[in-house]
Amino acid sequence: MSAYLISLGAGMLIGVVYALFKVRSPAPPGIALIGLLGMVLGQRLLHWFGT
Repeated sequence: MSAYLISLGAGMLIGVVYALFKVRSPAPPGIALIGLLGMVLGQRLLHWFGT
């Protein structure tokens, strides 16, 4: 869990730096990130149900 928090904190720090320099983030659009989240959750559900 701490690795996730470190990753989140690092991402937020970089986001602040990008905002200070008024640089557009190279991250994919939010809709793509939601799709990736859905893929991860779907994979976890299959493991949870034992298939």
